[in-house]
Amino acid sequence: MSGTGDETRSGALCAVHVPRAGRGPIGRPWRPEPDGDDLPRLGRFPAVQPGQPAIERLTPTSALVGYRGPTACAAAGITYRQLDYWARTGLLEPSVRTGHPAGAQRLYSFRDILLLKIVKRLLDAGVSLQNIRVAVTHLQSADQAGLAGLTLMCDGATVYECTSPQQVVDLLNGGQGVFGIAVGAVRQELEATLGRLHGERTDTGETLFGHDPADELAQRRNRAV
Repeated sequence: MSGTGDETRSGALCAVHVPRAGRGPIGRPWRPEPDGDDLPRLGRFPAVQPGQPAIERLTPTSALVGYRGPTACAAAGITYRQLDYWARTGLLEPSVRTGHPAGAQRLYSFRDILLLKIVKRLLDAGVSLQNIRVAVTHLQSADQAGLAGLTLMCDGATVYECTSPQQVVDLLNGGQGVFGIAVGAVRQELEATLGRLHGERTDTGETLFGHDPADELAQRRNRAV
């Protein structure tokens, strides 16, 4: 499907109104030295690479961290087929590294995956891909601070962008919003999820290992047996 683009409605209530429209080489993983009686751990995320100053300690949201397709799918809750289709049709392409030339590994940024997760939730709410395309175009133009403060409301056919709690209340009172997406809450959830998954440094190509407390607990139990 391809979106033709719909006009944006302006007003104090919402900024976006989408009307109904049909329906390098990888280095060795970093592993910290054991500390006292602590069991050795796989490289924790955020990780500090050998020789890098502490100021470069990376978080999942860092512009120096990218995520490959399978990781993006796991974090956003989508299938690889959806990811591939959306990239090929231009709905949402990876901003770090595309799949061109042929054979190149796509690499998604934190922001890319955040939008993927929002797209999935809009799809679940019944919004068509054509309408989602318009919403995504608008969200991509928002800065990080503005994006985190948004709440998207939709009724299955229309998407509203709210920048204040009062706008959300007004929509609910008018019977227009039946499904809400608090972008800031989705962002926090995604940051926690990606912290447990593997990433890749965009400048060196080195792998950053996620830190999953459940995996660490299992390792401790296995050593105790």
